[in-house]
Formats: sequence, structure tokens, C-alpha cells
Amino acid sequence: MNFDLILIFLALGAFVGLAAGLLGIGGGGVLVPMLTAIFLSQNIPVDQVVHLALGTSMACIMVTSLSSLRAHHANGAVVWPLVKLMTLGVVIGTFSATFIASMISSKALAIFFACFMGYVAIQMFSNSKSSNHKDSQSKTYHEINRLELMLASVGIGSISAIVSIGGGSITVPYLTWRKIDIKKAIGTSAAIGFPLSIAGSLGYLLSGWSHTPSIPYTYGFINLPAVLVISITSFLAAPTGANLTQKLPVRTLKKIFALLLAILSLKMLWNLQLLPCCNF
Repeated sequence: MNFDLILIFLALGAFVGLAAGLLGIGGGGVLVPMLTAIFLSQNIPVDQVVHLALGTSMACIMVTSLSSLRAHHANGAVVWPLVKLMTLGVVIGTFSATFIASMISSKALAIFFACFMGYVAIQMFSNSKSSNHKDSQSKTYHEINRLELMLASVGIGSISAIVSIGGGSITVPYLTWRKIDIKKAIGTSAAIGFPLSIAGSLGYLLSGWSHTPSIPYTYGFINLPAVLVISITSFLAAPTGANLTQKLPVRTLKKIFALLLAILSLKMLWNLQLLPCCNF
């Protein structure tokens, strides 16, 4: 790993950490396209590059989500009873889906990723009425049926594994739809993202063990040097983002971030020659 690449990973980690803390997301929407481009430049085969980006991103999210979790907990923004109810389903869905992802081609994964991030961008850019709910969690989370929570959790985990996100892009809208205050939904999503990322990292490690790309210090679909360097700054930046949640206009920032997600997703498709008519 050369010095320029280390600087890129450090900057990438700082940005992802801020986004994780501020918006309650794991950062996969940024990490996966960027890592795909970086790994392609290192001559990783196209049929393995997206899997490696997904697995490495998930391992990075593990560190980022822990830091974000701690900061949101300190701010009293985590609804722990909901975290306990949703963790099992999230872990089952995430771990299982990594093995499904390992059997899907890189190009198919890239298309699914881009389509999902397009949906996330539209969701973040639009003015959702659900974000205006101010009901306290003590009056609302008890009203959610446990079977519904389990099914929703499995779905959140499954999709999160295939696109390598911390689940915030799905968890936050779901919880706000269920009338959980937006800031508590973000904090709770960050807490759920930690067990999700552990299950996802383990899954990508095991499912990719017999298909490990020929790049030093790579295990399964996880590139350890990238994880370590990105995690340094993401861990440090996540608490800052979480604290800024209480001060900055999160909805406005989400619109800006949505545009970035859309651009990066298109860039990822172009890198894999799925958008031959585009020139970024």
C-alpha cells in the first residue's frame, strides 16, 4: 500500500465516519463504489471486485458503527429495547445473505447496489412526512408487533448485507414510519448496525474463503489493510457526526448526501463498463 493510497483511505474513513454519526448510516453507499474503483486499479478481477468491496466495506462499518453507537448512546438517542428486539432477526438476515451475495456475479451485484442506492437517494432527497414524528419511544415501540419486528429485521439484515450498509437507510425510515422520533431512530439504527456489521463481516469472511482474491493480506472478501486504515479516521470522526446531529439541519444534509450517493453509484456502474455511454 503506497502513501497516496493510505491518504485516500484516511480521508475516506473520515468522511464515512462523519456520515455514520450524522445520518445514522454505515457508509457503504460511499465505501463500496470507492473501493470498487480502488481495487480495479489494483488489477482485481472484475468477477471478484464488487464482492471484495462489499466485504471490506462491511468490516469497516463494524468499527464505524461501534463508535457511532457509543456517541448516540451518550446523547440518550438509542432505544435499547428496540435494539434487543431487532438484533436476532438482523443477524440472521445479514449472515445468510452474504452467502447468497457470494454466488451472484459482480455486475449483477453492482446493478442491484446502484438501483438500491438510487432508491435511497430519492428517499433522502424527498421531504418525508415520517421524519416529523415527535412521539416518544415509550409510547410507540411497545405497539409494534414482535413478529413484524422480526420479519422487518430479517429483511433489513438481508438487504444490508447485499449492498453492504449498516442498515440505516432502511432502519431509519422504518422506525420513523412507526412514529419513533427521527433522532432516536438514527441512534437506534446506529446501534443495530453494530451486530449487523459483525454478522456481515463474518459472513463475507467465510463465504469468500475459497475465493480469496490474489491481493496481500486479504482474507475471504475482506482486505485487512483497507479496513485498518479506513477504520482509524472513521472511528474518530463518527462521534463528531453524532454530536452534530443535535445542531445541524440533518434533512438538508441528507439531500446533499443523496446527490453524492447517486453520482457514486453511476460511477460504479461506469467502472464496471455497465454504462459505456457515460464518461465521468
